[in-house]
Amino acid sequence: MIKLTEYSKNGGCAAKIGPGDLAEVLRQLPKISDPRLLVGIDTSDDAGVYKLNETTALIQTVDFFTPIVDDPYLFGQIAAANSLSDVYAMGGKPLTAMNLVAFPVCKLDPEVLLTILRGGQDKVAEAGALIVGGHSIHDDEPKYGLSVTGVAHPNRILTNAGAKLGDVLLITKAIGTGVLTMAARAEMFPKGAAAAVRSMVKLNRTAAEIIERFTAHACTDITGFGLLGHLHEMANASGIGISIDTTTLPFLPEAKEAAEMGLIPASAYSTRSYLTTIKFAPTVPEYIRDLCYDPQTSGGLLVSVPEDVASQLLTDLQQAGIEEAAIIGRVSNKERGEIYVY
Repeated sequence: MIKLTEYSKNGGCAAKIGPGDLAEVLRQLPKISDPRLLVGIDTSDDAGVYKLNETTALIQTVDFFTPIVDDPYLFGQIAAANSLSDVYAMGGKPLTAMNLVAFPVCKLDPEVLLTILRGGQDKVAEAGALIVGGHSIHDDEPKYGLSVTGVAHPNRILTNAGAKLGDVLLITKAIGTGVLTMAARAEMFPKGAAAAVRSMVKLNRTAAEIIERFTAHACTDITGFGLLGHLHEMANASGIGISIDTTTLPFLPEAKEAAEMGLIPASAYSTRSYLTTIKFAPTVPEYIRDLCYDPQTSGGLLVSVPEDVASQLLTDLQQAGIEEAAIIGRVSNKERGEIYVY
């Protein structure tokens, strides 16, 4: 069997540009101001949103990465689910997608590429959207992802900037895909690696549709910056502080064991060094701290909701088969951007 991950220089988990580097680059760009631009780059949100008219806003996002699994079909599915997730995180419905492909045409059989694209197309179809084209280049390192366009009502856009004091925080998928991807490359923890794949190919569609029935103040999805990286973006954009209870965090099977062994992706350490407003209680074990920074691929939604709807939202999510959904903390009166993990 072809090992796609052997063609990946960073294993699909280590960011080539760290969060601090990216923030510095973006600060040097001129600010864009337009009344029709509802969401731009200012709050590090999941997608851009442009108002077309009083009832329709356009959501646009793009994402692609190197293989994190060896099966081409699964890689296509995971990459597509990951790209589609950004539209769900904004409260939208994906409509169309375009393939983004980099492929070593002289090293890998074209059948491998076809299988990757078939995986992506099947996942897009599951989302009720359409592949309408794309772009490909030759590259020594295979990469795949999607540019996705979706829609939502302008008044129902979810961003990471609306969390309010007293809100409760929920997540819809278990954590640990980064460490378990590392474990799979070392041929360790096969049960956990299989669970990670099942989690990564799962769309956030059902979770998003359930969240839409409730009042939600803020939402994002947990991807490459890990749980704490995306919580930091939400706290900073919303001007609030956050407290997280690690005893309620859902972890994928064997993720804790893999983290205890030190199978931590490099980008977890770069995110950790960048985030200076995270405070841990001394009782939180080091491997749990590492998992809080673990970079996720096609992770779950992270939503901030009023306390009076949180329990019912959690019940509805779990009854819909999203059993790993959990309440993990709340918005507190700490300083802006400060996160306390206990």
